[in-house]
Order: sequence, then structure tokens, then C-alpha cells
Amino acid sequence: MRWEGGRRGGGVDDRRGMGGGGIIGGGLGVAVLALAGYFLFGIDPQVTTQVATQLGMGQGASTEGEIGSPDDPAGQFVEVIQSSTTDVWSGLINGYEEPRVVIYEGGTGTACGLGQAAMGPFYCPMDRQVYLDLSFWNTMSQQLGASGDFAQAYVIAHEVGHHVQTLDGTADRVRQAQSQARSQAEANRWQVAMELQADCYAGVWAARVGQASGGQVTLEPGDIEEGLNAASRIGDDVLSGGRASPESFTHGSSEQRVEWLRRGLQSGDPAQCDTFGSGGSSGRAK
Repeated sequence: MRWEGGRRGGGVDDRRGMGGGGIIGGGLGVAVLALAGYFLFGIDPQVTTQVATQLGMGQGASTEGEIGSPDDPAGQFVEVIQSSTTDVWSGLINGYEEPRVVIYEGGTGTACGLGQAAMGPFYCPMDRQVYLDLSFWNTMSQQLGASGDFAQAYVIAHEVGHHVQTLDGTADRVRQAQSQARSQAEANRWQVAMELQADCYAGVWAARVGQASGGQVTLEPGDIEEGLNAASRIGDDVLSGGRASPESFTHGSSEQRVEWLRRGLQSGDPAQCDTFGSGGSSGRAK
């Protein structure tokens, strides 16, 4: 993926080196959150807050670090990808408001509760920010077998997809439907549909990024394969080692995640990302 020299919009809150913002120490807390991170990639922070509350961890305070443009290549990569998602979605949504991306180490306070590296990347709808501990890139490549800069960009674009869902009201409608669900399995189907749509939206970004960025950020041969491989590695069925039943899925199977990412890539059209209805059966929330 060619991204060096891409637009840097300054929308990064760099909290690295701030001491963790109320990090949860070892033991049961980390074990539970690590489990949640692996099985709920891109975990809904409301779920994590419930876990933390049950363990007596509290919510922690939301903090700010150095806001602007990081100097190091890893931080610059995040900034360029975030800026490119803004370029794409600003052309698709009138009055689009970009999310800030928070990069941190170990843990940090958020409006949704304590953010932990073990949770993986997540989006907090309460402060409309994406949270990312950059050590997750090592987890992706070394433990999940999903390496490459486009695989990393897909992760960021997926979380920005959740921001789009917050802006257009989808997230609120899903939460309302889940509150009225007659079973946990039904509530999970709504969550799966929401996650698969975020995958599709990541594909829409990738399909449009070269044009929207004026060629400053473009895909290279092998990038699509990197993204599809990443999607195949983070399905609920794969992460559970085949032990989880479809009724307990919260993000969809590997096949579903690949299908919807590919649909966004091939169409470049968010209207083709209807995982809730006639757009396809894979992620349909019945």
C-alpha cells in the first residue's frame, strides 16, 4: 500500500507514554479482557465496560494527549489512513464529521470506560473516537497471521465504519432492536449485521481511496489479498477454534467477513452494504 506522502489531517490524539491512564493490572482483569479482545475483535466498548464493572474496575477518566500529527512512521501511518477515510466519507455524506483517532499504550480512559490493549481496536460512540494500541499490529501478524499495511488500514477503516453507523443512526437503531430482542441469539444477530456492515464500509473506503486522495494513498498488488486474509482470520468461528456456535457469534464467521469486505471492495457503494435486509443473507438480522 502506498501511503507515504498522503494527506495528514492532524486528527490524532497521541497518548503514548502517558502511563496507561488507569491500566488494569494482571490477573483476572487482563485475562477476561484478553479473552474478550480475541473473541470480540473491534469489541463494543459497552460490553467491555460491563465486564470491567463486574470486576470492580470502574470506568476511568477520559484524557487527552498531544493532538495533531505524530512524528514517527507508525503514528503517521494511522494519521494518513484516518485522513483518507475522511476524504472518502466526506464525498459520500454531506456534513461528515471525522472521528479523532486515539493511539495509546496499555490503557487509557474513554467516555465508554477503560480502554485496554487486550481489547483490540474499538470505537466509542459516546465520544466518537477510535481507540488503537499500536501493539495490536504485532498481535495481528504474529498471532492471527494477518500481516501487511493494508490489513492494518482495514482495521482502522472498519472502526471508522462504526463511526458512520453512529452518524447515520444505524448504531442507535441496532441498540434499540437489541434491547427488545427476545433472546441473546437474536441480539447477537443484530450485532453481527452491524459488524459485517462495518467490514463492507471498510471495503468501500478501499475501493475509493485512490480517487478521493488524489492518488496520494493507493492500493498496490497484493493489498486486496492482505485485507481478505485479515478478514478470514478474525471470524468468530476461527478465533474460537470452532468451539463457538453461530448463535453466539457477535462479529460473523470468517466467510461472512470476507464476503462483505469483498462486496464493499467490488462495489465502492455503501448502498450495497445492507447487511440488515435484502442486501444479502449472510449478515441478516432477522
